[in-house]
Amino acid sequence: MAPRWLSCSTAVVLLLVHVSPVVTQMSCSGGVPGIPGIPGTHGPNGRDGPKGEKGDPGEAGQSLKGLKGAPGLRGPPGRPGLKGDIGLPGPAGPPGLAGEKGRAFNPSIQQKSFFSYKRLISHAPELDTPMHFNSEILPEMDQQFRGESLTNGTFTCAIKGVYFFSYHISAKSRVCLKLVKGSNSHLLMCDTSEGFLVTSGSAVLELEAGETVSLQATRYNNIVTSQTSASHTFTGFLIFPTS
Repeated sequence: MAPRWLSCSTAVVLLLVHVSPVVTQMSCSGGVPGIPGIPGTHGPNGRDGPKGEKGDPGEAGQSLKGLKGAPGLRGPPGRPGLKGDIGLPGPAGPPGLAGEKGRAFNPSIQQKSFFSYKRLISHAPELDTPMHFNSEILPEMDQQFRGESLTNGTFTCAIKGVYFFSYHISAKSRVCLKLVKGSNSHLLMCDTSEGFLVTSGSAVLELEAGETVSLQATRYNNIVTSQTSASHTFTGFLIFPTS
C-alpha cells in the first residue's frame, strides 16, 4: 500500500508545481486558458513558386544496343529514276590482234574496163544512130592497161557491174543528145546558146555482160564538124563489178 500511496502523492505534487505558474498567470491576466482545440483540416495547395535555377547536368545515359534483327521481306521495285548525265569516256581498250597479211596488189589481174575516145570526123553524125568516135585518147599505154575498143561508136559490156559514162560535145545554137542503153534512151540532154557552146552529160548505169551503150544525135542539133574548133569526147569506165 505504501508505494502506491507514495506514487499518488508524488503525482499530485508535480501537478501542483505545473499548475502554480498557470494560476499566477491567470491571476495577472484575469482569465483561465482553455484546453487546446482539435487541429483543423488541411488547407488548399499553395500557388507555384518561382522557377528555380537550372540544375547541374546529369550523368550521360548509356544507350544499350539491341541484337540485330532478321532481314525483312523484299519490297516491290521502285519507279525508274531520271536519266543520268553522260559519263566520262572510258579508258582505251587494248590493241586488237594483228590481221592477216593482205595479198600483194597486181594491177594486171584487177578487173578493169574503160574507154575514152574523141571524134575527129568532118561530117555530121547520122540521126538516132550510134555516134562514131574514131580516135583513142590514151593510145600509148601498155597493152595490159589499154581500154576497151568501141565498135562503130558502141561500147559492149564485158564485165557485169556498175559503170560511169560522160560526154562533151561542141555545137552551135542548139544541141540535143541521148545516151542509149541497148535500145532504150537512158538520158536526154539539150542545150541552147546564141553562139557556140560545149554541152556535157554523165550517168551511172548497171550493165549485164553483153549489153551496149552508145551516144546518139537527135534532129535537134547543130554539132560542129570542123576539126579545128570541135571538141567531142565519150568516156566510160567500170566503178565496181557485181558478178
